[in-house]
Amino acid sequence: MTLQETTAFIKEQGVGEVAVGLILGSGLGELADEIQDAVTIPYETIPHFPVSTVVGHAGQLVYGTLAGQKVLAMQGRFHFYEGNTMQTVTYPVRVMAALGVHSLIVTNAAGGVNESFTPGDLMLITDHINFTGTNPLIGPNDEKVGPRFPDMSHAYDADYIKLAHEVAAERQLHLKEGVYMGFTGPTYETPAEIRMARTLGADAVGMSTVPEVIVAVHSGLRVLGISCITNLAAGMQSSLNHEEVVETTERVKVEFKELVKATLAKF
Repeated sequence: MTLQETTAFIKEQGVGEVAVGLILGSGLGELADEIQDAVTIPYETIPHFPVSTVVGHAGQLVYGTLAGQKVLAMQGRFHFYEGNTMQTVTYPVRVMAALGVHSLIVTNAAGGVNESFTPGDLMLITDHINFTGTNPLIGPNDEKVGPRFPDMSHAYDADYIKLAHEVAAERQLHLKEGVYMGFTGPTYETPAEIRMARTLGADAVGMSTVPEVIVAVHSGLRVLGISCITNLAAGMQSSLNHEEVVETTERVKVEFKELVKATLAKF
């Protein structure tokens, strides 16, 4: 019932057919400003919708046309470390699926664990490690929404990864790829945790994305994930702070937006 009330309200605001959902992470929300014929809905007005509390996250849904596709973008996401349940964190993905999106582009700011990465690199996510200690699908399962035991073998769509590489090659963008490891935060990881992450096969670490992707896969959506490597992880540089994250995304946002739009155009 809750989901129906949310989707009904969103449709009443003028949201019609929608093909692709976008979740825009720290410093990357500006992409939503380029959506044409935009309908903007602040989170606090939407029934049963949580509110984003992180600096650099605007906190609104933006609907319209981007790169020829009907999109619904989240300008600002919800995090587990804000005290939300995993169900709250992933609720917008449920809403997008209920509104009919077939694909999800999820972006984030991440710390580079791979020693060949430098701040400002863009990394296509090929796989993830859920290190949050929990899972958004814990609890009763609604078979109408998705299967009890979703297969995560191909959580990040191989065809979309290939498309993004083609787009990057056309534009001479240097694109990395790798495994994203999701921690809960809100502390940055310790140097020992980063050594562990590298040993386990992670190329980047962050505090988001994994829950949303699990629910997207459960809902039958195709996923493209892109991390902006904003800093080197703990133990690889002298100290870590959120200002640097925002600063780096600011520096590479033009390339980043180009990559997303050009890839989206080929969906």
